[in-house]
Amino acid sequence: MAVQFKDYYQSLGVPRTATADELKKSFRKLAREFHPDVAKDKKKAEEKFKEINEAYEVLSDPDKRKKYDELGANWKSGAEFRPPPGQGGFGGGRGFHGGRPMSTEDFQTHFGGTGFSDFFEQMFGGQRRGGFGGRGGFDGEAAPEESRDIEGDIMVTLEEAKRGSLRTVTIRHENRTDSHQVKIPAGITEGQKLRIAGRGEHGGDLYLRVRLAKHPDFEVDGHNLSYELELAPWEAALGAEIAVPTLDGKVNIKIPAGTASGQKLRVRGRGLGKTGDLLVTTRIVVPEKLSDAQKKLWEQLARESKFNPRD
Repeated sequence: MAVQFKDYYQSLGVPRTATADELKKSFRKLAREFHPDVAKDKKKAEEKFKEINEAYEVLSDPDKRKKYDELGANWKSGAEFRPPPGQGGFGGGRGFHGGRPMSTEDFQTHFGGTGFSDFFEQMFGGQRRGGFGGRGGFDGEAAPEESRDIEGDIMVTLEEAKRGSLRTVTIRHENRTDSHQVKIPAGITEGQKLRIAGRGEHGGDLYLRVRLAKHPDFEVDGHNLSYELELAPWEAALGAEIAVPTLDGKVNIKIPAGTASGQKLRVRGRGLGKTGDLLVTTRIVVPEKLSDAQKKLWEQLARESKFNPRD
């Protein structure tokens, strides 16, 4: 079954030559605009948020980006894509089905409700595990179908990872579609697998591998979240009280006087799950432009201060 090709560069609004910094900047801008928590049209924003997350998931990973770029630059958004035999998705196995060799068509299992497109699943997603049932028996008789586990990816937002959620996932097999309720426990982490017993093929299991959605403000480190806080020089020197974002809304933190760039401050209980914290890393930012009055103040400070950072 052919699926729709996804132009990830178009999704992020960047050229194919975009650097890692350009990709990150564009993603953050779009993610802030379409984050479901702030958008007015939440349903539309949720779909767009998933789209740009999928694009950034691939293009921010050098190995995935290389594999994606090898498809060529001449694809058009909306064109049909059929993965080569043995590449991506469930096309990597060979066996026999009804007395004939299996092709990639025999391994097409598509997911819905996971947050990822069929194109992503085919290129970078799941696989079947276990036997390749349906093998031709002796004298052309069909052998009993073997149980097969199925693996796929599921995109989980940081808000879901913090609080837990219940998702409906659909699996389109060769001749039927099944729906399953999947519980996402609070505190789940990147790469963890959710096992749904007996929901694979012929009694096998379904495994969904967690891919935490990228966030415009936070990076993830296990159960902790990291946030970079930009400080004006006077805030770092004199100390300040500043509101920083968390998954539960903004909280005020105290910046001690004399805070250096790169210093880490911990906000307990504001990460993922029960044990995760928010780690705030400071970065001192100098004004790019100064008015005449401001320049005079800096010059006065330079004359009167005996501080030398190189001593």
